[in-house]
Amino acid sequence: MTLATQMTLIEITEPGGPEVLQPWQTAVPSPGAGEVLIKVQAAGVNRPDVIQRAGKYPMKPGMSPIPGLEIAGEVVALGEGVSAFKLGDKVCALTNGGGYAQYCVAPAGQSLPIPDGLDWVQAAAIPETFFTVWANVFGLGGASKGQRVLIHGGTSGIGTTALMLCREFGIEAFATAGSEQKCAAIRELGAEPINYREQDFAQVIMNKTDNQGVDVILDIMGGSYFNDNISALAMDGRLVMIGFLGGAKAQDANLMAILGKRAVVTGSLLRPRTDAEKAAIAQQLREQVWPALAAGRCTPIIDKVYPFTEAAQAHKRMEGGEHIGKIVLTME
Repeated sequence: MTLATQMTLIEITEPGGPEVLQPWQTAVPSPGAGEVLIKVQAAGVNRPDVIQRAGKYPMKPGMSPIPGLEIAGEVVALGEGVSAFKLGDKVCALTNGGGYAQYCVAPAGQSLPIPDGLDWVQAAAIPETFFTVWANVFGLGGASKGQRVLIHGGTSGIGTTALMLCREFGIEAFATAGSEQKCAAIRELGAEPINYREQDFAQVIMNKTDNQGVDVILDIMGGSYFNDNISALAMDGRLVMIGFLGGAKAQDANLMAILGKRAVVTGSLLRPRTDAEKAAIAQQLREQVWPALAAGRCTPIIDKVYPFTEAAQAHKRMEGGEHIGKIVLTME
């Protein structure tokens, strides 16, 4: 297989708005030990990309300055020790950055075969959200059949994924959204919508559950929702935080309520996890979720697709907050 030596990627020229995303020519990377080189066909756009572009993501040493945390494409080179894949395999991968490019290196343990029946765009919309939801709702949150879950931001990529997986595994789900159109989308996913602009979500939860509350809350808001989240939890409930759109500090937090409910308050970031931890999540997904995807269930909801040279427009779409499901870039 003959490889190109040069490629185009989208770099962040400086922290700022979407306009700082610009194409750049550079050398095609080589995979290291335990890695695969993927010719990218499509790449998902995620909130961490937007935060990184703005210069607000906590970048640790070794993290790629190029945005893009999930891709789908063809394996075109193998690093030392890789035996799980061969040249030409079609895969989707959770990257450690660098996905907004024609070629991207990814750890083999974070790469998975594309489920039967999915195209490049759908496959590229899987890794970041499915890894995140599995690790947090089902891992840290311990959600299981017969329990109740509240998902904040129910029409985001994370939200729609969480609702589909809750439906798949027999979990009753509630989700917040800010418009009737988004509430309708939540209903179509089998969940109970709560319009946070018109309703007190904690009160709705208690009314709908006979004052029992929900077992797990997946929260993207942080400080502004903290007290209401605790109010909405059931006894021994778990609040799992993955974002801070409402601030990283909770004002006048009622800590006594945590004790009263024996609540667990936790959370995580996906990107700083080790390759081994991410590989373990990948294996769990392959065993537990891939059969559903191959059967045509839990297929990612695609909001809009852009050429990767229009990454700035994709970021504007995400920041506008009107999207339902995933925004994806294509390399064609």
